[in-house]
Amino acid sequence: MHPITDALPATLCYLDGEYTALRDAKISVLDRGFIFGDGIYEYVPVYFGQPFCFEEHMARLARSLAELQIDNPHTLDEWRDIVTHLVAPGGDAPQSVYFQVTRGVAPRDHAMVRGLRPTVFVMVNPLPPIADAVRAKGVACVTAADFRWQKAHIKSTSLLGAVLARQISVEAGATETIMFRDEWLSEASSSNVWIVQNGRLIGPPKNNLVLTGIRYGLFERLCEERGIPFELRRISRDEVFAADELLISSASKELLPVVTLDGKAIANGRPGPIYQSLYEAYQEAKVRNAENAKNATHAQKQGAPA
Repeated sequence: MHPITDALPATLCYLDGEYTALRDAKISVLDRGFIFGDGIYEYVPVYFGQPFCFEEHMARLARSLAELQIDNPHTLDEWRDIVTHLVAPGGDAPQSVYFQVTRGVAPRDHAMVRGLRPTVFVMVNPLPPIADAVRAKGVACVTAADFRWQKAHIKSTSLLGAVLARQISVEAGATETIMFRDEWLSEASSSNVWIVQNGRLIGPPKNNLVLTGIRYGLFERLCEERGIPFELRRISRDEVFAADELLISSASKELLPVVTLDGKAIANGRPGPIYQSLYEAYQEAKVRNAENAKNATHAQKQGAPA
């Protein structure tokens, strides 16, 4: 056995209706997710024991399944019950929940097979926070041509393009690879990308070339709270390098300031005020989400019959 395989945790996961130790979970080698990458995934952060933006993440999961013509195997409440069962109780340490749904098991054939039972897998992992020192200093990124397919809006398990893109930044000692299609900003290997221009937060438009992160909707709300103009439109390569601030976002990174790109400083090479304001608002939203969830649970218990 490989040492990494030997070290797999015994934490509980969900696989096709059963809860089992992660190290013991098994699927068929004919699962279409394994053979073709024929499936979707979703990733939900958990703060203070409560999933963050859960309904938005599950809505995106449903949209991705619909694009692949796979029936959603669970209702929203059923998905929530699975998460509740898996999330470590009583702790405030951040966690992440990974969901994967594939078309199921069938003899190998490229054509979509109808009537299969989808394979459903859910696991929970710790979500290590990004160090305060990193946030205070900002991060370096590099650029690359966006060589992926034309359906980037699907959160597909076919992630080879993202793997290759991320490796570019790994080998450059950078945090992310920011990609362009014909000199227009698309996204990074596993992050959305934003610029700040004259106090306005600007992101690429929602279309098939970008995986619309849950932070799209979240940032629009946070910008409204903080009085920051918000806009979605095409962004040129020149605008990215000339931005007042450059930011990347994802469920695991939350929001990070990019201070150098391809070795060139963005503005003054330091995190800017829009980043600081939105990051503060993000932390407040996490606390508010947990408090609202706990209040809702308490209200349900109070209203339950004796």
